[in-house]
Formats: sequence, C-alpha cells, structure tokens
Amino acid sequence: MSQPPLEIQLKTLPDSPGVYQFFDAEERMLYVGKAKNLKKRVGSYFTKSHDSGKTRVLVKKIRSIRHIVVPTESDALLLENNLIKEHQPRYNVLLRDDKSYPWLCIKNERFPRIFPTRKRIPDGSEYFGPYTSMKTVRALLELIKSVYPLRTCNYDLSEEKIAGGKYKVCLEYHLGNCLGPCEGLQDEPSYSRQVADIREIIKGNFGSSLQYFRHRMKQLAADLRYEEAQQIKEKVQILENYQSKSTVVHPKITDVDVFSIVSDPTHAYVNYMQIAHGLVVRSHTIEIKKKLDEDDADLLALAIVNLRERFDSDSGEIYLPFEVPVAGPVRVTVPSRGDKRKIVELSLRNARFFRQERFRQIRITDPDRHVRRLMEQMKGDLRLPAEPRHIECFDNSNIQGSNPVAACVVFRDGKPSKKEYRHFNIRTVEGPDDFASMTEVVHRRYRRMLDEGEPLPQLIVIDGGKGQLSAALKSLDALGLRGKIAIIGIAKRLEEIYFPQDPIPLYLDKKSETLRVIQQLRNEAHRFGITFHRQKRSKAAISSALEQIDGVGEKTARQLLRKFKSVKRIRAASLEELGAEVGPAKARKIYDSLRE
Repeated sequence: MSQPPLEIQLKTLPDSPGVYQFFDAEERMLYVGKAKNLKKRVGSYFTKSHDSGKTRVLVKKIRSIRHIVVPTESDALLLENNLIKEHQPRYNVLLRDDKSYPWLCIKNERFPRIFPTRKRIPDGSEYFGPYTSMKTVRALLELIKSVYPLRTCNYDLSEEKIAGGKYKVCLEYHLGNCLGPCEGLQDEPSYSRQVADIREIIKGNFGSSLQYFRHRMKQLAADLRYEEAQQIKEKVQILENYQSKSTVVHPKITDVDVFSIVSDPTHAYVNYMQIAHGLVVRSHTIEIKKKLDEDDADLLALAIVNLRERFDSDSGEIYLPFEVPVAGPVRVTVPSRGDKRKIVELSLRNARFFRQERFRQIRITDPDRHVRRLMEQMKGDLRLPAEPRHIECFDNSNIQGSNPVAACVVFRDGKPSKKEYRHFNIRTVEGPDDFASMTEVVHRRYRRMLDEGEPLPQLIVIDGGKGQLSAALKSLDALGLRGKIAIIGIAKRLEEIYFPQDPIPLYLDKKSETLRVIQQLRNEAHRFGITFHRQKRSKAAISSALEQIDGVGEKTARQLLRKFKSVKRIRAASLEELGAEVGPAKARKIYDSLRE
C-alpha cells in the first residue's frame, strides 16, 4: 500500500510518547528516535532550519514516517534502544560493542570452582561481571586465592567417588593452596562458607570476611596457636589493603550506578561506574560517534539503557550530572554536594581522561581524523562559517618605540607552518603606537596576498583586545575583506576572545583544544616577533659601536657586519681580512680600536 504524502503523515501523528522511524524512497530505515510528544518532535525536523549538514541531508531523504505509541517516555527509551540495535540505521549513533568481556564464574557443582570466563553457559552457575578487562579479573581472583584455599581441578567430587577413594590430593594441596576435598579432607559446609564469603567480596562487601577472620584470629591466639593466628592476620591485612585502595566514598553508599558524559562536536564519551559498599567495583567508558546534532541528554539516556543491559546491572539507584529520562523502576538522583556529588565528579574525571587518551591515540594512528575533529570543534567554538584550516596571527613588538617590528605566524590544520612566517619592519608609524602599527601590518600582508593571488586564511587572530582588533579591522575594511575573513582578538589577562561588533567577550574552557591552539598561535607570534626585535636591537647596538671608531660610518659598519656577522668575529679577523673589505688604512684603525 502506498504511503500518503509526508504532509498528511505529519498531521496525523499523535500527541503521545513513542518512537518514530524515518524511511527513504527504497523503504530503508534511516533513523530511529524517541519523543515525549511524537507530533511536536517529528514536526520539528521539517519546520526549523538545522545547523548540521547531516540533519539537512537526512530530512531531504525522508519519504515515509512510522511510529509506535508507548505508555511512557521510559518505555520509548527502551524501544528505541532495541530498534537501533536490531536495524542499525545509518543516521543513528552506534552503541553496539562486539567485544566479549570476561566474567567470574562460580561453578554449579559440589565444592564449586571459581574461574574467569568469556562465555556464559546456562547451567545454573553464578556469573559476576562482566569486567572491563581481564587484568581486573585476575587481580580479584589473586586476592581470593591468597585468602581462601580453593580447588582448581575439574574432578567430579560426588559423595560416592570421594567415599570410594577415586582421587588423590595433588601438588596444590601440598603447597597449601587447597584443603583436599577430593579425599574428604575438607567437608562441604566449610567449603560452602568460603564460597559465600567470596561471593560477598566479589560484590564489594568485605565486612563478613573480615569479621570472621578477626574472630578466628582471636580464638587461635587465645589457644596459644600463634603461628596459625599470624597466618590469619596476614589474610586480614590483604583484605584491608585491597579494600582501602578501592574505597572512594562513604561505605553506606551501595547498589548505585553512576553515569556521566563529556562531548565534542563529533563524539561523546560516557563513563559508567558501579558502586557497592562504598567501593568502585566496575568502571567503563564508551565512545559514541555522533551522526546528527544529538545533545548530551539524548546520548546519555540511550547509553544508560545500553550499558545497564550490557553489564547486567539491577542497581536500584542512579547518580547523574543532570536530569535525563531513565527506563525501568530505578531512582534517579542528581547530587549537588557531599559524597554523592564526589562520585559523579569522579565519573566525569574518568570520562575526560578517556577522551584525552583517545585524542592521543588518534593523533598517532589517525592524524587526519584528529585534524577533522579539531577543525570542526574550532569552527563550533568560535562560531566560524568555515573550518579554520589556514590561520594567521599578528603581534607587535617594540620597547618605548625603538625598533618597532611585527610578526605574522601561520598555522595549517592546527600546526605551525614555519616556512610561511613573516617579519615586518614598521614603516609609516612614528613612536610606540601599537594600534597604527597593527593597521599597517595587516594592510600590507593582505594587500600583497591579493596582488599575488594567494589564498586568504579562514581566520585571523590578533594578539590584543578590542583596540587591536578594531585597528586590524580598519585594514580589512580598506581592502574590502570585512566578512570574507573571520577575525578575532585574544586578550592576555583572562584569555578573553573578542569578536567584531560584540562588546561581550567569549570565555573558552581552559582545557579546550580550541583555546590551546589560539594560545599556541599567540605565543608563537610573540616569540617570533621578540626574536626579530632583539636581532634588530642587537645589530643597531653593534652598528653604533663600530660607528664610534674614527673613520667608520654607517655604510662601513653595515659592510663589515654583512661579511663577519658580529663584532666578535670582526675583532678576531686579521688585518689582511679587514683590509680586503675596507682598505688597509681603515682596517688598521678598526683593528687597533677593537683590541684596546
């Protein structure tokens, strides 16, 4: 049956929560989304302009809309997650993860073994996890084995076989790592009590184990069995040491999931932490590639469903940095202070560290992706019409008006292009007038680029505040380049970013990559300008010193410096070398004067 026109489909959508699906002309699913109000949310795609090019392309491809009405927004969230995983629409973020995570298994058998595995077999065994790394599993298993002697063999320890003497103790028994249940040397109740304690340790509750061992240690000491009491004391110390390294908050905070998100224009990073008895028993961060202009709330809501499902979490409470709809019978808390807030901040720190680590990896493994991401982020942060692939930064340098110079440094794809750096001697300005100097230098730079037909930069950065920025704008106006090149100023004191005709500055996050690039530009322009200024001052001083010698004028001083580069080398030159440049009589005066 043919679908009615889109206008009719939009008018007949209900004002109810639900899930909507967009399809193209070939009936391929393009996108799945959730909404509190289907009519308003779906209608917004067709009634407002979109900043994201991908969203504009998506809307052009939509030929039909289908929807599923559900009772609540939480139900919509669950259904959206399932449909995305099943159909993997082209324009949806990807939350799938094909990695097989390790679990700790307590085997369903007499005298249960405890071991790591990546496969869950439905045989009645208990599985704890999944854990985000095998290293974590091994560390926990090593802790358990250092405290509790457990069997590692895979024998069938049925009552009949043990009674019939089918097995003999192995080397693990003689090493003290097993108490020999295979020969009936350890009974089932004592082994089961060990397993019950281990189960609590895996969940993050060390209390019952510590209480038992402390009581046992006192009994042994009272019976004058000091060697055995010392062994128990060592087990207590192992447990206490492990617990102290893991404790991050008040031990009464338990059965809690914590989620946080940090994002940039292309990706988001969601951290998940599980808290039990004041311990972080699990921490995992995922990277989400954005397909459209999804906001953090939508991404976090979808990630919560996915991560709780993936890690089989049934925690009764969730801590979040801000309100988002959460599916299922769970209490949501957005803490503002205290231990709960500290946990959320810890989760945020983990997400930020993960993002920084990914950036470092990407710079090495995929530099093109790093550049694309950086350029897109700078474009968004600085409200630019195009990615700033080519940036130029200007800085003036003078001391009380002496030897005024300026520098222009060039960055391409966020990196210095030193062969394109340029120095300028100020020609038309008398005295220390930074504003007039900036106007002159910017005009000369872009007048020449226009005359030679060179491509103009996408962004100009002026080292200075509103005054310097206004001075540079005069030159762009005179050249007819206002609006054709984006231009900003950066003031040093508070790292304020100024835009033309906007009196209110922009303050970027101090850890922002955009600010880091602008600071690097500013510092490089300052360094380059100062170096040139020092060279000029040095040459002027040297030239002045030479001109004080009787018979040596400005022309002779320049000639000698061009040949020997410095006074030190002129002083070291022989009479013959000096005479070859300025004649024997003048050479003798210079030779004698520099050696006095």
